[in-house]
Amino acid sequence: MGVEEHTQDQAVAEELTVETTASGTRYPIAPGYQVNVRTGPGTNYRIVRTLPYGQKIPIYCQKPGERVTGPYGTSNLWDNIANGQFVSDAYVYTGRDGYIAPRCD
Repeated sequence: MGVEEHTQDQAVAEELTVETTASGTRYPIAPGYQVNVRTGPGTNYRIVRTLPYGQKIPIYCQKPGERVTGPYGTSNLWDNIANGQFVSDAYVYTGRDGYIAPRCD
């Protein structure tokens, strides 16, 4: 493995690191993707913003909704990242399939 390959692999590994701080845990968006944040758990909901490349997000709760295929597989889970703001879990590196946070009410 050349130096350039090692550096690239290391950069990807850092992008996929889940951060835990005093303010909570933050999960990385898939490298190379800008992800739409929507008002509900599906692509038919309005887009409120787009997350930039390399963004790490909190997940307060999760809710089932529209099934979406992304870099981390196909999932019907949507992650609540702020009041009334959801992203498809198929674009978020959580380290495992299924719920990692409480279900949203």
